[in-house]
Amino acid sequence: MIDILSKRYLYFLLSLIVIIPGLIFLAIDGLPLSIDFTGGSLLEVQFEEGKSLTTADIVSLYEDAGIGDAQVTTTETGTLVIRSSFLTNEVRDLILTAMNETVGSQVNVIQFDSVGPSIGAQVASRAALAVGVAALGVIIYITLAFRKVQNAFRYGICAIIAMVHDVAVVFSVAGIGARFFDWQMDALFLTALLTVIGFSVQDKVVVFDRIRENANLLRKLEYEKLVNHSIVQTLQRSINTQLMTVEFLLLALALFGGVTLQEFAVILLVGLLSGTYSSIFVAAPILVLWEKREWQTWFGRGANA
Repeated sequence: MIDILSKRYLYFLLSLIVIIPGLIFLAIDGLPLSIDFTGGSLLEVQFEEGKSLTTADIVSLYEDAGIGDAQVTTTETGTLVIRSSFLTNEVRDLILTAMNETVGSQVNVIQFDSVGPSIGAQVASRAALAVGVAALGVIIYITLAFRKVQNAFRYGICAIIAMVHDVAVVFSVAGIGARFFDWQMDALFLTALLTVIGFSVQDKVVVFDRIRENANLLRKLEYEKLVNHSIVQTLQRSINTQLMTVEFLLLALALFGGVTLQEFAVILLVGLLSGTYSSIFVAAPILVLWEKREWQTWFGRGANA
């Protein structure tokens, strides 16, 4: 039989290698929140061929209108995306008129989104609440579902730890994307995050349920071998349902879905992969670690323990 659990500390190390770099970028750069959460305006414009404005010109036009925090980026299609604090319709029209007069032609508005500061703060607080409620619900559900198993609450706690692992992976990917590809955390990011949490919990329940069944059937088997046997039994199911179906579809979406959906697809792709990984290589190993109280030997005092 495949011995998965004997290398559990290598799996923990691999998770840290994936998580830490992105979190360091987020600590340095801050969360790359979009206007969905911070409030503000996004104006995407396109100029006629041969006519355009420099970043300095656009920033100057915004400053003349009383907006001093404009940030300009150029897309792959050549349009200009300008992010700033909240713009009223009057201020937006004033800026567009100034652009038209400066370039001597009509500026084409591709997109204009505006979210008030209070709405952005409300969305951010409700997003945090949604994640918190999901975590609490997982603990309650798993504890009740496994109530006939000894130390049932451990399963809930281990599922939460693994879920936090998956959330950390998602944020790490977002941090790396923000540093190198100017990604932002918007409503689609929140959708991907909650989807990852849902799939993550589902995978943990499948693995834990098999451990529960085997605990009744193979009572004389040592706990680590019991958990390892259960993981091996669910391994094929995890690969077939996740990697062979969902992951391939998301990979195709990330490669061919266009710039608009690329960030969403990549985050969802990595997040769901992390959910499958953590069910096998994080949640179950932590159960064994807890059962054997291995932390007593981490600092060299417990050879006898």
